[in-house]
Amino acid sequence: MIEVKNLRKSFEDKEVLKGIDTVFEAGKTNLIIGQSGSGKTVFLKCMSGLIVPSSGQILFNGKDTSNFTYEERQKLRSEIGTVFQGSALFDSMTVRENVRFPLEMFSNHSAKEMNMRAEQVLERVNLTTESFNKYPSEISGGMQKRVAIARAIVNNPKYLFADEPNSGLDPQTAMVIDKLLHELTVEYNTTTIINTHDMNSVMEIGETIIFLKNGYKEWAGDKNQILTADNDAVIDFVYSSKLFTKLREVLLKEKQNSSNKN
Repeated sequence: MIEVKNLRKSFEDKEVLKGIDTVFEAGKTNLIIGQSGSGKTVFLKCMSGLIVPSSGQILFNGKDTSNFTYEERQKLRSEIGTVFQGSALFDSMTVRENVRFPLEMFSNHSAKEMNMRAEQVLERVNLTTESFNKYPSEISGGMQKRVAIARAIVNNPKYLFADEPNSGLDPQTAMVIDKLLHELTVEYNTTTIINTHDMNSVMEIGETIIFLKNGYKEWAGDKNQILTADNDAVIDFVYSSKLFTKLREVLLKEKQNSSNKN
């Protein structure tokens, strides 16, 4: 579990995060949504340790990271897996070598043990042995995402951060990636936090959702509540497409009919 208390982040005179309070639960896919510029990526980077907050607290299983020693920070880094936007694979490394990389940084395993573990997680994300010795440029975008996820989970992380994991993917492949992230979250009881603007992802795996607007937490709920949320900013975000606008009309009509019957 990750608890965030009054988190603020400024860059010179511009405040990007403005006192965010929230809780992200283990074993669930926790989504952060919002328009571009709402603070999603800065928020994710603060939690993952890539950016230092200006003030506030981030607690990993009850422990405040601002009080950590160097050794404690190193241990926490080994417990975090990150799926970067665009996958961020190393072009000069094979698929297997990319996945091995975190093990080389944070473990004392032998080369044989690292290769075995890398191949184990690659198989877990449904990649075949034929891809292990290929380079990122030789595989599809969807396969690159799977490699990025395999690399993120190779150290059995307690915390998994994913920044726009469906970016650049076709809808069908995006759904496969969503399902995979959810399965891994449940399987390993990971605290998974995903930045996304994809409403399909929200409706598929949004077990807990927070909506950011201009650096504030504007709304919180789940995928069942978001479609009928009584918040103008959320409504504008969710129903930006004609399909979801039509769906909202149907849901509101059903809600009204139910109220009339009662």
